[in-house]
Amino acid sequence: MKAIKRNGSRGIPIGARVPVIDNSGAKELRVIGVKGYKTVKRMLECAGVGDMVSAHVTKGRPDIKHTVVKAVIVRQKQQYRRLDGMVVSFESNAAVILKDEKGAPKGTVVKGVVGKEVAERFPQVARIASVIA
Repeated sequence: MKAIKRNGSRGIPIGARVPVIDNSGAKELRVIGVKGYKTVKRMLECAGVGDMVSAHVTKGRPDIKHTVVKAVIVRQKQQYRRLDGMVVSFESNAAVILKDEKGAPKGTVVKGVVGKEVAERFPQVARIASVIA
């Protein structure tokens, strides 16, 4: 996982339910933590595109359901600004489940669009993505 400079807003707070767009067996996640997020007291952590999160699987195959996994946010509905000044928003929120801390994805196919920030930070996820925007 490479460090990237953040300039945009984070649109997915703790407790948000996010659909999974890979073929790992999970269908929906509930965000329970954001890796590396620093905040003040009583302020909820939030995740944006390219952030690694800890999540609880709420829907999916019985063997992966009710487990805590690491995932990366690949799309968010809320608008955010890239470093080149372009404002980006996607049609839906989405995540991809990771196998380890280094960023290897658990699935082999990613359906839909993946943000450019994810491709820079997690090249293994970008390798299996169909479209990068």
